[in-house]
Amino acid sequence: MSKIALIQLPKIIDPRGNLSFFEKENQIPFEIKRVYWIYDVPGGEIRGSHAFKEQNEVIIALSGSFDVILHDGEQEVKYSLNRSYYGLYVPKMMWRRLENFSTNSLAFVAADTIYDQNDYIRDFEDFKTLKNEIYGNGL
Repeated sequence: MSKIALIQLPKIIDPRGNLSFFEKENQIPFEIKRVYWIYDVPGGEIRGSHAFKEQNEVIIALSGSFDVILHDGEQEVKYSLNRSYYGLYVPKMMWRRLENFSTNSLAFVAADTIYDQNDYIRDFEDFKTLKNEIYGNGL
């Protein structure tokens, strides 16, 4: 999978409380090497604002809501995540930022690589240049 995708995760409805899950190969298109979560984000703050050279991710709003803004170097698209049974697949070489966090929101991220500072692209112009070098003008 190399394109952005909204993945509907299983939702087991139960009067005692609902349950959702994901499994490698059934919902998530990669082997998970790392998970992390973002929480207690103060009002108006933005997280992310970078791209990864190699890392692919699935982002889930486990609680509350937030927006994921993705940019491929030419155009921007916004995904509003607010359901814990949807995951947003974000492929490598996609600029991302998370914003508009609701109170007590919890962003869960599953990634296919371990942490590597050298995988980050933190300057948007550098990102566009590198993407053009890799993929040419047809981003």
